[in-house]
Amino acid sequence: MPKLTKVIAGVLIALAVLLGIFALTLSRRTASVPAPSVAQASFPVVVAKRQLPAGQAIPVDALRVQSLPINPNGAFADPSALAGRVPVADISPDSPVLETQLSSGLAERVEPGERALAVRVEESNAVGNRLRPGNFVDVFFTLKRDSNAVGSGEIDRSQARLLMSKVRVLAFGNATTAADTGGDPNGMVRTAVLAVPVADVDRLTLAEASGRLVFALRNPRDTDVADTTAFPATPGVLKTTAHVTGSDALHDSTRAAAGVALDELSGSTGSVRASVAPGVQHPAARVTRVVAGGSGVEVIRGGRAETAAR
Repeated sequence: MPKLTKVIAGVLIALAVLLGIFALTLSRRTASVPAPSVAQASFPVVVAKRQLPAGQAIPVDALRVQSLPINPNGAFADPSALAGRVPVADISPDSPVLETQLSSGLAERVEPGERALAVRVEESNAVGNRLRPGNFVDVFFTLKRDSNAVGSGEIDRSQARLLMSKVRVLAFGNATTAADTGGDPNGMVRTAVLAVPVADVDRLTLAEASGRLVFALRNPRDTDVADTTAFPATPGVLKTTAHVTGSDALHDSTRAAAGVALDELSGSTGSVRASVAPGVQHPAARVTRVVAGGSGVEVIRGGRAETAAR
């Protein structure tokens, strides 16, 4: 029995030596084999060739594609996707152009020559709150004759007419074309944002302040619009000197700066002015009718009549 034990022990020792030699050989072989190199990842990213000033449209030739080890959030891979976009801050040369650095939102949907203008609306004058961003509307307005008004604040007669044709709706309540296009769930819409030609902003703001606006929904394929050349041009609040005519006439911004008065908007510019004495103007600048009497001049304004001594 002791002899058998010695034999088993010898076998185990020999096996252990063999395993040790095998492990040593295996470790040397593994160390001699070079580890494969890991290829570094790269991403195509659009960067600026030169300084991109804020507020100026980006030309395609100011961009290039560069491989970077990281792909920044909001980066672009195609320069053509950035053509015409406008940075909100200066972008340095060799810097990636990111979405957060560019103008976006409602301003991007306002065409050149237009301005986004918010006006108050009610359910009854906004097609029962069924307007949606992207719709086109005709803007009508009403002016009510006020017999208690004085001077140029009075209009000759109550009137309702078309103010602007085919105006694009940019937003209605909380709905915009970039977000939910549904109406306000509570039906409490209070504003509509319209894309208004800059030359018409004066008229729209004055009509809203002095009267009531009504939006009439129209089919976008309907091309019928008011012919503004059929009406005489109304002078502005400020006098302008036009050195050119026709297609080179005053720019829309200049026309808007000239302004528009309520009597011009309502067409009440043909009224007669009366005076109580030579060189002295009557306190009521705008007169509806003048009737000569035996002892003086009767001035009738709206629903009131006054007599001025001769």
